[in-house]
Amino acid sequence: MQFPATHLTGTLIKRYKRFLADIQLDDGSIVTAHTPNSGSMMGCAVPGSRAVLTRSNSPGRKYPLTWELVQVNGIWIGIHTSYPPKLVAEGVVNGTIAELQGYPVIRPEVTCGESRIDLLLSGGAVPCWVEVKNVTLVEDGVALFPDAVTTRGQKHLRELLRLVRQGERGVIFYVIQRGDAEAMAPADRIDPEYGRLLREVVSQGVEALAYRAEVSPTEIRLVKRLPVLL
Repeated sequence: MQFPATHLTGTLIKRYKRFLADIQLDDGSIVTAHTPNSGSMMGCAVPGSRAVLTRSNSPGRKYPLTWELVQVNGIWIGIHTSYPPKLVAEGVVNGTIAELQGYPVIRPEVTCGESRIDLLLSGGAVPCWVEVKNVTLVEDGVALFPDAVTTRGQKHLRELLRLVRQGERGVIFYVIQRGDAEAMAPADRIDPEYGRLLREVVSQGVEALAYRAEVSPTEIRLVKRLPVLL
């Protein structure tokens, strides 16, 4: 996934109201950008950090600029939560994700029970449902999810378990949009119920995969599978 060459750069002033951020561009002007991330962005929304923005030409947008990346301690971090499912689909097609090969058909955003699952892979022996999570929090080399309590995330785990019990394949897929992680783990101190539930569903057949992305102001791509520490 590539960013347009016309992307903008600046310095984060503050993030507020969840979906807004004030950023001073390199030309000195101050803009308000849409923040495509509803999480806490723990450790990412640090005032003074470098930021990358893109501009939308859609006439209906109130905030035409979108905050895409932030640089913390020299590490570029992808904050856009709609990108990970696209990165996983891309990784299935180009063969990067070896564990999800053999599925010629990929459908995004498929309703399943009371949830909407990010990807449905079909054409293999059994359907494969893949729920994708964006991970931006890293501590001591370990990527952690979630960065805030997530009842929605817990609901997805239960839905994947239901699918596995009926003979289909269920995968919880963590995309770490930063390059300084060497492993993935549930953030038990933030959402202990999520961690408990993740361990439970994995023990009953739900697969947990984690891939680290290489992130730069020009491109984001999956590059390496990381161990999931349960």
